[in-house]
Amino acid sequence: MKFIHTADWQMGMKAAHVGSAASRVREERLAAAKRMVEAAQKYGAEFVLIAGDVFEDNGVERALIQKVVDILGNCRVPVYLIPGNHDPLTPGSVWEHPSWKSMELIHVLREEKPVDIPGGVVYPCPAKEKQSRKNPTAWIPTETAAGLRIGLAHGTVEGVPQPEPDYPITPDAAARASLDYLALGHWHSTATYAAPDGSVRMAYCGTHETTSFGERDSGNVLLVDIAGPGVAPVVTSVRTGGLTWKVVEKDIRQPGDLLRVRQDIESQDNPESTLVELRLKGLLAAGERDEIARIEEILASRFLFHRVDISGMRPSPEDVNWFGSLPPGILRNVAARLQELADPQLACERPETASSEVASRALMELYALMTEVRP
Repeated sequence: MKFIHTADWQMGMKAAHVGSAASRVREERLAAAKRMVEAAQKYGAEFVLIAGDVFEDNGVERALIQKVVDILGNCRVPVYLIPGNHDPLTPGSVWEHPSWKSMELIHVLREEKPVDIPGGVVYPCPAKEKQSRKNPTAWIPTETAAGLRIGLAHGTVEGVPQPEPDYPITPDAAARASLDYLALGHWHSTATYAAPDGSVRMAYCGTHETTSFGERDSGNVLLVDIAGPGVAPVVTSVRTGGLTWKVVEKDIRQPGDLLRVRQDIESQDNPESTLVELRLKGLLAAGERDEIARIEEILASRFLFHRVDISGMRPSPEDVNWFGSLPPGILRNVAARLQELADPQLACERPETASSEVASRALMELYALMTEVRP
C-alpha cells in the first residue's frame, strides 16, 4: 500500500503578518496543493489522506471551497479527509458545501467508524468542535482486521508544549490500536515518532506550505509505503512548498560583522520567493550604522517580504561613559530615557509607539550624531 499523507493546508488564512506579501502567500497554498496532486501521480500513490484543517476556518469564501475540491478532483485516486479543529464538523461548516458531493473519489469522513479501502481499513477521527480534552483515537478498536490498519487523526501528541490539552493523543497511540500507520495533523512541522523497534508508524506530515517564521520543518507531504500488515512503513518526506521562510539571527560583536550579514543576504537564492526575518543583537560601531540601512534596502528591493528587528542592538562607543560626554540637561536626559526604553523587558508602562526597537534606533542615531560632532 502506498499513499500520500498531508494536512493543515489552512486554505483561506489571511496572512496579515506578512503585509503586502499576503496575497502571494495565499496563492502559494493553492499551488502547493496542486504540487501534492503531482506528487501523488508521480510516486504512484493509491490514495491520499488529509488529516484535518484543510481550511483556516468555516467562514472562508465559498468559491475557495470549490477551488480546493477541483484540485483534489485531479488526484484521480481516492481522497479521504477529516475535519480538523480549524474547520470542525459543525452546522454551517465548509463540509456542507455541495461541491463535496460532486466528486466521486473525494470522501469526507464524518463519523468515527471504520472505512474499507483497497487492502485495508481507515479509522477516521473527525473533529467536531474547536477544542477538546478527549483523545480522538481512543475509539479505534484494538482487534485486528484483514489487511492494513490506518489511523487518521487531528490532535496533539502528549509531550508537545502547549497551554492546555487540545485533542490529546498518547505517544503510543499507533501501538495501542495495533495500527500499521497513524496519519496525524494539527502541528505544522514534519515530525515522526519511532516505536521501540525503530519503525515509524506515527507521524505529523506538517503543512504543505509554510505558514509563518519559526516552523521547524514545514512545506512537505509524506509518502508512506507499507509492504504488508506488521511491516515497518517506509516514510519519505516530499517537498511541496514554494516559498522559503528564512530566520537570520546574528550577534554583532566587532567591525565587519554587519558587512558579512549583508554579503550573506546578497548571496541568497530565489529572493523573490523568500521571506526573511532578520534579528540583530549586539554592539553597533558608529562607522557601521549605514550598513543596517543598506541591508534593509537590499531586503526591500529583492525579497518577497522582510522584517528587521534591531531591538537587541546597542551603541558601541569608544568611551563606555559616552553619556557623560553629552551636555548636561535635555540631551543627557533623552539618552538615559532612550536607553531605558530600549530594554525589551521594561517593567514600567511604555509610551505609545515607543517600542524597544524604535528606542534602540533612536539611541544609535543619537550616538552617531554625538560622534560626528565630537572634537
